[in-house]
Amino acid sequence: MYQSTLRAVTGQRIKQNLSIYLKGASMVKSNTMTVKNMATKALPRLPVPTLDQTLYKYLESVRPLLSNEEFAKTLELTEKFANTDGAKLQALLLEKAHEAENWLADWWLNAAYLDFRSPLVVWSSPGQLMPFTHFKDIHDRLLYIANVIEATIEYKKLIDDDKIPVDMMGKEPLDMQQYKKVFGTCRNPALPRDVQEFNPQSNHIIVAHRNHFFKVNLCGKDGNKLSVNQLVSQLKYCIELSKTSAPAVGILTSDHRDNWSIAYQVLMQDETNRNSVDAIQKSLYVMSIDQAMPKIEGQNRHTEASHQLIHGGGSKVNGGNRWFDKTVQFIIGENGVNGLCYEHSPAEGVPIAVMVDFLVEYMKRDGSKGIPDADGVELPIHLEFNVNADVEKEIIKSCKNLDALAADLDMDSFSFDVYGKEFVKKHKISPDSYIQMAMQYAFYRMYNYPGAHYESAATRKYLHGRTETIRSCSTQSVAFARAMMDDAKTPEDKVKSLREAVDSHKKYTVDALNGFGVDRHLLGLKLTSLEQNISLNPFFKDVAFTKSNSFRLSTSQVATKCDAFMCYGPLVMDGYGCCYNPRSNNINFAVSSMHSNPDTRSSQFREALEHSLLDMHDILVRVQKSKL
Repeated sequence: MYQSTLRAVTGQRIKQNLSIYLKGASMVKSNTMTVKNMATKALPRLPVPTLDQTLYKYLESVRPLLSNEEFAKTLELTEKFANTDGAKLQALLLEKAHEAENWLADWWLNAAYLDFRSPLVVWSSPGQLMPFTHFKDIHDRLLYIANVIEATIEYKKLIDDDKIPVDMMGKEPLDMQQYKKVFGTCRNPALPRDVQEFNPQSNHIIVAHRNHFFKVNLCGKDGNKLSVNQLVSQLKYCIELSKTSAPAVGILTSDHRDNWSIAYQVLMQDETNRNSVDAIQKSLYVMSIDQAMPKIEGQNRHTEASHQLIHGGGSKVNGGNRWFDKTVQFIIGENGVNGLCYEHSPAEGVPIAVMVDFLVEYMKRDGSKGIPDADGVELPIHLEFNVNADVEKEIIKSCKNLDALAADLDMDSFSFDVYGKEFVKKHKISPDSYIQMAMQYAFYRMYNYPGAHYESAATRKYLHGRTETIRSCSTQSVAFARAMMDDAKTPEDKVKSLREAVDSHKKYTVDALNGFGVDRHLLGLKLTSLEQNISLNPFFKDVAFTKSNSFRLSTSQVATKCDAFMCYGPLVMDGYGCCYNPRSNNINFAVSSMHSNPDTRSSQFREALEHSLLDMHDILVRVQKSKL
């Protein structure tokens, strides 16, 4: 298909350069099948795809983003890369893969997270909503919080005892190590790279209220966990001691990582501050009891909740009632907004979503009922901070930066309730691929050109596996969007195009899940070049590489059984974030962009997405009726 197009545009010269582009086609299926047949009693190592295989997929994925002239140049650079530096880097990468349990794991942790210097707020840490509730009064809210705490104690015990059901991909078990890092983990600031701290055996949590922090032990001196009533008493004690707001020390964790690293050194010069920070970092998690968020005209409850979970409303509301470095900090609002914000470096969204479902179900069945009182309960410890002029200066700077970032985040979270995944499945279409194509269609109808599109795929079938990118933008997805906008196309034509786009997406998804995507392999080759002091090949500086890695759409499916959703910011300033939870009869979406970019508006993307989902529903129904 591409070959005939290119001949017409650039002549016979390009035909010669197509050899590598076409060569990889036969490689994809065989390598993927090899992985599927590997034994899974012990998790296998992450494979290294062949160079030809990855470059073939790469060229396929960048084609819709480039003009014919740009693609012709990319073909030349790709062929030169394959025959020179590419072959050399591939050999070095294979050597690393032979020696390491997972050739990507440390690279990915550093490149994607610990080396990332932008604020965790908006740019890295997602929010996870739990089902809304209603609090009659403060006691009712504290009772709810106590039950959440009891549920987390029970869940952590299951993790520690290896009794969490093993996640499966079909018949293949998945790596469960991320679950072990949910509680007790903290990402601490450092220059030039942050560091992780693990304290899974910790026995205390931090309760935050009005920017105050309290160390609350979860067990009595007899070693038994506190009862619900005892936890409520502990929480009341914290509330009583924090009736007025404290200096917003926690807001320092919201800033650019370099700023926070510098402020951290200033803060830690004082012994009292060091002891307080140490208690926070070593805690299992933070429980933030929030003040009421201001009402913003036109925002629905889902959108209000997204802002509260992601950034807390800025310095004047709950932005200082946080310690964003903690892997998990639960957030309980006055108006029944419940959820958490999580630091992304130790785990993906799935372990967090699984935990949320457990907590919700535990509380639904009143799992903490009957837990007896523990003996020897210690009062919470109010963690003191000495805020001198230098620390105050850093806090003022961080307040200003968080307020600007919070004001810039454009969220539109909502439930699409016309239909859900059951309707899609009745038409024998993958719900995930279907929703991905709806996003492609929505973006195209807004801009009349495609955008690079990231979807997260878990590679946890391999030891220490994290993620691979599903490049959802394809020639088939663009053809589908164009068909939907072409009045000359019949419903049958449009459905055919939809199914072709879905099939293409499903194929890439399977490859990505099996470790045969494009992005992680190319990252490995690029980092190998940097580590070996090999000059970066022009391939990595090409317009195709730049465009295809600037993901205008950053998306992921994070499914929960309960009525909830995950939310996060976009990957790039001119892009959209879109996390979704497909449910039987509705789909929860959280759409984000930045107000400061004049070309993006979350409300417009929501409108385009809803229209796309309705259009797709209508053509499927019309074709189904015509068959009947």
